Amino acid sequence: MSQVHHPGETRLRAAGKRVTAQRRLVLDVLSAAEGHLDASEIYERVHHLDPRLSLATVYRTLKALGESGVVRQLHLAGERHYYELDRQDRHAHLVCAVCGRVWEVDSADLVQAAREAGQEFGFQVATARVEVTGLCSDCRQRGEREP
Repeated sequence: MSQVHHPGETRLRAAGKRVTAQRRLVLDVLSAAEGHLDASEIYERVHHLDPRLSLATVYRTLKALGESGVVRQLHLAGERHYYELDRQDRHAHLVCAVCGRVWEVDSADLVQAAREAGQEFGFQVATARVEVTGLCSDCRQRGEREP
């Protein structure tokens, strides 16, 4: 079991949630992930660390972490839901519409543009999440077209 203190633990406690062993494991998996994971991928990785955990436990844990603002659920490239730690940084997602690969890019300029657009309508923007879809260079080289 990991004894690493995650910044998300403080946010969990502030939201009135306990820091359980299951929540720590999911935080460990998401922290170590290179990219975005869906629930089944998180389950596979957590299950290697603790075979007693079920997929239902992973879903409940993701829900609690999401409600606390520690984890963000993303709907990228189709029907699958992906999860990432909400590090409260500003980044956007570039998503290939063909292969589904996702890149994170700094989005400070996009957030500023959202705030300016909000001001135009008297709307105060709290957060801005941006997903840009298109074709990656690999898919373009193969002659793929957007679905």
